[in-house]
Amino acid sequence: MDNTMSNKPKMTDIEVYGVESIPGKDRTSTPMDLFRIAFGGANSFATVLLGAFPIFFGLSLKQGLLATLLGVVVGSAILAPMAVFGPINGTNNAVSSGAHFGVVGRVLGSYLSLLTAIAFYSIAVWTAGDAIVGGAVQLFGFSDTKFFRGVSYGIMAILVLIVCVYGYQFMLWINKIAIAGASVILVLGFFAFSSQTNWSYAGSFPTTSTSGFWPAFLGSAFIVLSNPISFGAFLGDWSRYIPRDSGGSKVVRAAFLSQIASLLPFVFGLVTTAIVAEKAPESFKNFDYVGGMLATTPKWFLLPILLLAIIGGMSTGSTSLYGTGLDFSSVFPRLSRVQATVMIGIISIALIFIGRFGYNLVTSVTTFVTLIIVCTTPWMIMMMVGYLHRRGHYLPDDLQVFNRGQKGGAYWFRNGFNVEAITIWIFSAGLSLTFVNLPGQFVGVLGNHFNGLDISLLVAVLVPAVLYGLVLMIQPESSALHGEMGSRFSKASNKGVAPIVKK
Repeated sequence: MDNTMSNKPKMTDIEVYGVESIPGKDRTSTPMDLFRIAFGGANSFATVLLGAFPIFFGLSLKQGLLATLLGVVVGSAILAPMAVFGPINGTNNAVSSGAHFGVVGRVLGSYLSLLTAIAFYSIAVWTAGDAIVGGAVQLFGFSDTKFFRGVSYGIMAILVLIVCVYGYQFMLWINKIAIAGASVILVLGFFAFSSQTNWSYAGSFPTTSTSGFWPAFLGSAFIVLSNPISFGAFLGDWSRYIPRDSGGSKVVRAAFLSQIASLLPFVFGLVTTAIVAEKAPESFKNFDYVGGMLATTPKWFLLPILLLAIIGGMSTGSTSLYGTGLDFSSVFPRLSRVQATVMIGIISIALIFIGRFGYNLVTSVTTFVTLIIVCTTPWMIMMMVGYLHRRGHYLPDDLQVFNRGQKGGAYWFRNGFNVEAITIWIFSAGLSLTFVNLPGQFVGVLGNHFNGLDISLLVAVLVPAVLYGLVLMIQPESSALHGEMGSRFSKASNKGVAPIVKK
């Protein structure tokens, strides 16, 4: 029997590892498992909802398809390299970022992950809960009340929390189901709506020269792109269980293809929103995609919609919340993964109810997610530049200094912070936010420059790449941070490294 497989824990065993480096004998996953989780997490109603935005922004169905394709491909290309850190270091990406931002400064990545995860967890629960309520109303004659919606949200949120408490293996099993079950339902959905689909749906922009087209087109692509990029901070959560020799291009390819596959729910959302615009204009006017979609759904397809809501809600919700608990345990090392997951889960559930019933923040949270992505992209780009500079060489034990209550090591920099890297991130993220232009959602102070084109992502990619690359050339790092091949952009210095000691 394969020794690796014999070490594989049962699905119902509660995961014992947190952010500490996973020992080689317990790394029982494969790049295919990474594909399953990353695609399963995207193959849900939450992604379907994001796919609705090109039509909400006024694009035609064909224009929306192009914007969606652009967003998914570019987002997948930016995301994919973030898969390499897990197999190398055996920990999540937030902890791995300590190699570039400092072992204390890496909490920056943890907080970005926390914000993104809570937002996507909320979207997953809201969309699933709304679909369950809407389907139950039409199928079984239930009344659509706040109490019923609250019960649906609560059940979905608790189910997701239970999956996350059990941990990685249970989540992997859920996402295996999500890939098969949700994909079959979505493909079936195209047939269910085929008689109502108008591929000539015109939208509000007859030509690309029509005023407002390019801001709407790029804004749509940007919202679509936010979905694959949102996985950047979490890929290490799942790839840390992959053996080091199975990493590299294999996990990069798995991550890329997992998001290309998410075109399935994106296009389903796009096509059905065009139907809602024509068949349920009141729902379309109120940005009520779920209500409008259910109103136009053939009755025989309502039950599959309910199943999609449950399966998709659990897969997307668990991939978000699992990473949140893991990251929180890395910021506060005294908490175990399970304790951190339960704590963040309770806080997130409270925010779900407050955001839905107290302030009706569903649309606002979607916008918030895109803004968080603008802040996360420079962090990701700087990690990739650092990876290239170090030629993929890392010291996993030195990354765990902060988690063990120690100080010193190769990544201690200045009291645990790489000040130059953090400063570059602050400048890059702040500048990128000023160029955001999401029509009717958020426009930065420079968002209307360049004829209203949203160049925030371009800024978020180029500025940190250039600035961090220059810093690495001007201020050479210690040779202790590099392997036998040395550094790529400049010759390493002979600066010493502080010994690892207790605080």
